[in-house]
Amino acid sequence: MARLRRRACVALFLFTLFIFGTLMALRTLKPTDGFSDLAPGLELLPILGGRMDRRSVTRASASPDQAHPPGSNTKAMLSNFSPEGTIFYDVHIFYYTWYGSPHVDGKYIHWDHILVPHWDPKIASSYPRGKHMPPEDIGSSYYPELNPYSSRDPDVLESHMEQIGASAAGVLVLAWYPPGLGDDNGEPTEDMVPAVLDYAANQYFILTRVAFHIQPYRGRNDQTVHDNIKYIIDRYGEHGAMFRFTTSTGKSLPLFYIYDSYLTPPEAWSELLTPTGSHSIRSSAYDSIFIALIVEERHKHDILAGGFDGMYSYFASNGFSFGSSHQNWKAVKAFCDGNNLLFIPSVGPGYIDTSIRPWNNHNTRNRVNGRYYETALQAALNVRPEIVTITSFNEWHEGTQIERAVPKKTVTRVYLDYQPHGPDHYLELTRRWAEQFNKEKQQWLI
Repeated sequence: MARLRRRACVALFLFTLFIFGTLMALRTLKPTDGFSDLAPGLELLPILGGRMDRRSVTRASASPDQAHPPGSNTKAMLSNFSPEGTIFYDVHIFYYTWYGSPHVDGKYIHWDHILVPHWDPKIASSYPRGKHMPPEDIGSSYYPELNPYSSRDPDVLESHMEQIGASAAGVLVLAWYPPGLGDDNGEPTEDMVPAVLDYAANQYFILTRVAFHIQPYRGRNDQTVHDNIKYIIDRYGEHGAMFRFTTSTGKSLPLFYIYDSYLTPPEAWSELLTPTGSHSIRSSAYDSIFIALIVEERHKHDILAGGFDGMYSYFASNGFSFGSSHQNWKAVKAFCDGNNLLFIPSVGPGYIDTSIRPWNNHNTRNRVNGRYYETALQAALNVRPEIVTITSFNEWHEGTQIERAVPKKTVTRVYLDYQPHGPDHYLELTRRWAEQFNKEKQQWLI
């Protein structure tokens, strides 16, 4: 009997271990139904009648064979990565300067993020409301090695540039709002751009370049973006850290990512981004490379019709949208190749935003000690892109950061961390894959 009990206990233990392992594996899989509830990072979309208003636009009639507007050839030359081989200008990383601390700013900013309520009152009633209370309780599932910092702190900027250099990402993609504007949970940060550029170009670091990620502020349209581009180029265009993309025709142009570009109809974008538009920027002193966000499949036609030079996927949660689903990247890349557009896939180490959207657990993607990240990076390399974007360096709210994080336990919370690896684990993985990307890229061009 004792032997039977021991066997039963062993069998029960193995069965429990199997169930636990299966559940953990399932958490890394993508949802099969694309969008479910609120897509991560899309909280700015207006909600109408309990559903998100995606500002439906007319589908473009462009066929895959339709030529892109002349003068917008964006095929990269091999020179788009650092000749030193230590950082690579075809690896871009999204960066945020919206954090604040009492020591520098007089208060915490963004670390005290609100708990965003679900748009359905019945669901919202099941989840807590309020704000986080730093420094012990912050709006993130991970805890930064630098503690809840201020983006304005010179020591923080120096550390960030050192970490980005360690990752081998050559281009910092700076989230940007016009002067006087900020996101709903933060404050204006445009006055920080000179410091970011200066630290990126600091003589103690390899020259990190800076591109701009135009955010969806209230009232944004094709005309205001025209003014934004003019402002940025007039003010920062001559700075040594300003990233310029070299096209196959030899043009060296600034590059801009336009987040939530689908909120403006393609007919409006075409007035800015096609040569015949009413306030066209093409062939002017402000001509640039413009990269739109692809979320839904139909957006690829809208992006083409709007006169953009390419598209990126941004989201780090595989399967949550058409654009962020690895299985769709081959088809998106083929569409872009057929229309002389860049496809820039975005990869991330994982995703967890339940510290600010407690009802969004189904979109969590566990890191699995780096395996999720490496799977995403391999999927990106499989489509042979010109550029790969990393989501993100420091979007702590959505748990996509590769910035150094440390174990942290408080009376009320236990934060996630990178163990059994060290704080540099995701910086090191990024460097390894950046080097692999550029080795493979040289083979593609032979």
